[in-house]
Amino acid sequence: MDFALTEDQSILAREIREFASKELDDDVIGRDSRNEFSRELWTKAAAKGLTGLPAPEEFGGAGLDPLTTAIVMEALGYGCRDGGLVFSVGAHLFTCVVPVWKFGSEEQKRRLLPGLCDGSLIGANGMTELDSGSDAYAMKTRAVPCDGGYRLSGSKVFITNSPVADVVIVYAMTDASKGYFGGVTAFLVGSDTPGFEAAQTFKKMGLRTSPVGELLFHDMFVPESAVLGKRGAGAMIFNTVMDWERTCLFASHVGQTERVLERAVDHARTRRQSGHAIGEYQAISHRLAGLKTRLEAARLLTYRAAWRIDRERSVSVDAAMAKNFVAKTFVDVSLAAVQTFGGYGYMTEYEIERTLRDAVSAPIYSGTTEIQDNIIAHWLGL
Repeated sequence: MDFALTEDQSILAREIREFASKELDDDVIGRDSRNEFSRELWTKAAAKGLTGLPAPEEFGGAGLDPLTTAIVMEALGYGCRDGGLVFSVGAHLFTCVVPVWKFGSEEQKRRLLPGLCDGSLIGANGMTELDSGSDAYAMKTRAVPCDGGYRLSGSKVFITNSPVADVVIVYAMTDASKGYFGGVTAFLVGSDTPGFEAAQTFKKMGLRTSPVGELLFHDMFVPESAVLGKRGAGAMIFNTVMDWERTCLFASHVGQTERVLERAVDHARTRRQSGHAIGEYQAISHRLAGLKTRLEAARLLTYRAAWRIDRERSVSVDAAMAKNFVAKTFVDVSLAAVQTFGGYGYMTEYEIERTLRDAVSAPIYSGTTEIQDNIIAHWLGL
């Protein structure tokens, strides 16, 4: 494995960094304080191809391989200071675009992928419920067969993009006797479907520009043609989605981590106390040196998992290790940046505190740290 970037990858990464810093950072502090999702910035990102990175060109995507997709997401995270927008793009890509591309019928792909790739449609993923976050076996949303399709009833919570989504992949139990593996089916549902309700929108500690809400399904009829893949394949589809998300969405956190670490280093070089730059004190220099090492390790773990996505049958353990390491590093670097900046780091205008607020959720979403440890332990035979 050689993870040295090709010339094309280097040019693309540099281009995305520059585009993001120039075009996607408008009024970040204000929009964060207002919990505001910017459709204008979403459209700019889409016009650059960011909402369809791995999808085939014939459906309007960029046709990037998983590793190049991860490299682009890393560049987006570095260049765009709006962590919520980056998160919404990643959720759209890896929990909606990828499963439609990988498991959709030809009709589903031709009907939905062009709009998802050009950003005119926003995608979401409906799995989490109040009583079944990490415990998917406890899913209560049901899809009961009826003439021509299913009657879908239940609710989903903490769903990224749900307040603005046009297309939602809803996971529902179709055969409780089979449980999660074999009993869950994925459905492609439009937000204009009768019985579909985007209910409350939540206010959050961080990622405030990424809308998150609750979805309700009131005895909603979905036709047989809405089934993604086949009946009972929901668990397999969701596991694939998580491999992509835990790798490629978290690649954006590698870029964000690099950006905030660079700011901390620059501040340590220039901020003076008692006649010395604070970076001359080992308490600060050694902390930042150790975090630089962890950043590079996080990048390599991410690249390895992305490289294996289209080469291995399953990359779940690689994705779990990368996700855990990247998330913890992101949090620790963001906290260290706040400490390095001191009082300035705690002030909104310096934008360090927002990065920390955004980072805190990384060990939670896409499966908690504890769930990733379970996956790794199972692989070890424990």
